[in-house]
Amino acid sequence: MTKYVFLTEEWIEQARSIRAASGVDDTPPAHAMRMNQIITEVPFGDGDIKAHLDTSDGELKMDLGHIENPDLTVTLDYATAKAILVEGNPQVGMQAFMAGKIKVDGDITKLMAMQAGAADPSAAAVAAQIQEMTE
Repeated sequence: MTKYVFLTEEWIEQARSIRAASGVDDTPPAHAMRMNQIITEVPFGDGDIKAHLDTSDGELKMDLGHIENPDLTVTLDYATAKAILVEGNPQVGMQAFMAGKIKVDGDITKLMAMQAGAADPSAAAVAAQIQEMTE
């Protein structure tokens, strides 16, 4: 499998393709949330990436750039983002949050509600494929 650098446009496009082919998006997200993300210390480009996640219309949308009127904005470094989003390591996320490495502006209860959802076996399979294709 071809490897892609996490959060490059090529990586995002490939991750979208994996999700679309899996059918995992056929089930609407349990919670509506509009979240902007600022990823710092990125090892390519200008050092920061702006991205977003939006489930407000019943499907998961992730892309580069920010959306207007987010419920919250999360700022974290590249290594932490990769550990949480690609490696699926929630302990890293909790430790980083407690250490002040993850900053949340806005309605943190939306983020907590999304994280409290039950694990979906289909989503876990998609996550494994995305981890496999990430450099």
